[in-house]
Amino acid sequence: MTKDVIALTRKMPDTWALLAGLYAGGPGADVSAGADGAVLHLRGPDGRPLVSVEAPVLVQVPGEAERLLGRTTPVPFWWTEARASTAAPEAERLAGSVCGRLALLLDGGVWPAEAADTRVVDVTAVVAPDDGQPVVDVLTDSTAVVLADRPVLALTPWLSEVFRTAAASGRALQIVTPPHVRLTAAARATLLQVPNRWVVQDPAQGYYDGLSGAVLRWRDGTFAPVVTADGAAVVAEAFARAEPAAERQLVVAFRTLRPAAADLVLGRALETAWRTLTGAAPGGWGTAEPVNLPWSPRQLTDLARDRAPAPTHLLAVGHPGRPATASLRISRTEGGVEEDVTLTVGYGADEAPPTDRIESLAGALAADHGLATMLTSLRRAPRDLTAPPRFQAPPTPLAFTLGARDVRGIGLTHARRPPVAGRPVQLGPASAPALHYPLGAGGIAEDDLGHDDAVVARGHPCDDPAHQPG
Repeated sequence: MTKDVIALTRKMPDTWALLAGLYAGGPGADVSAGADGAVLHLRGPDGRPLVSVEAPVLVQVPGEAERLLGRTTPVPFWWTEARASTAAPEAERLAGSVCGRLALLLDGGVWPAEAADTRVVDVTAVVAPDDGQPVVDVLTDSTAVVLADRPVLALTPWLSEVFRTAAASGRALQIVTPPHVRLTAAARATLLQVPNRWVVQDPAQGYYDGLSGAVLRWRDGTFAPVVTADGAAVVAEAFARAEPAAERQLVVAFRTLRPAAADLVLGRALETAWRTLTGAAPGGWGTAEPVNLPWSPRQLTDLARDRAPAPTHLLAVGHPGRPATASLRISRTEGGVEEDVTLTVGYGADEAPPTDRIESLAGALAADHGLATMLTSLRRAPRDLTAPPRFQAPPTPLAFTLGARDVRGIGLTHARRPPVAGRPVQLGPASAPALHYPLGAGGIAEDDLGHDDAVVARGHPCDDPAHQPG
């Protein structure tokens, strides 16, 4: 049985529909709100959250249900997600009944289909008292543990809330999944942050870290690496058994810096990169997954202005048929407004990544968008941009670009003589040039997939004993 249940409906879940869904817990359940009202908690008689129900999201971006659930759903539709805690046996049935009632009232369906129900679930469980945490499965002094079983684990508003709450309480977030689960790029980035961890259940070795391969054991209230007598991590065989991947990912990471101005529109550098590499603008943007808003640089600029001076973290996705995702961090600095972007585009075995467009992209970003630096890499990895719990070879750098401001700071003569073979290509006017450094032709040798246990075990900073929680 799944612990995550999602209602996908044509009609908007209004107040009465949500009340009907929440009454699935009967008179013994209580309701409270978290994450500034974005998450509702159904609580048992003792006050402990049993089911978290996220605020309904209107998804207007084609392909999101297919990307995250493997289910084709025409847009627009409303996505209402419920997650059950394993702390009480009735919690799973309660989540299914909440979503089943919404689907019945609002012309929709439930994912997964077998979880749908509409019966009242009497809430009588007695578990731990309320501690202010969102729905988690195990809570210790050092760690919040969540059990998840869905094909693709995404950075949903609920997961974002768990991450924030765990960090605020000084705890690590550890998500435990079966070996068939994959992570979106956004979820992977969250679990790469120390001291968080992706814990994968392995029939042969118990548990291992899905990002580094280190074999894990539950010890002192947290999952920690098993080490040899000399202090080295032990790598799980399941993680190391990686077959050569024919699919590829092109990764473009760049930073822009422009003066703060009333007419500054953000996101246009990302759009330029997206159009150059895919032939189209991004499909949508948002602050969590599913990405729900149609692409609009002006709307994301308004959001960043409202949040300033605090930084703004955003996600963007492409159109169906060309997998592409990006993370965008907008922040105010002494020099102006900075945008940090990582754009990843997936290609199949019979598709050639457009590496010949990288130099022209660098030139456009340097000329029109205040490019500071750009690093372009190519890696063997799934076209759909998800991360399986297996070893993946590191990216092969293709090119690096240094913007005009940094070239001026280093000195043009010095910047033209890098400690690598080949000479840089000058971009822009001679009075203020940017420099583009080609680093490779884009080929990835099969022996790049070779690795030893020491290399794999260093793949996650949590596997350094100095970073262990508690």
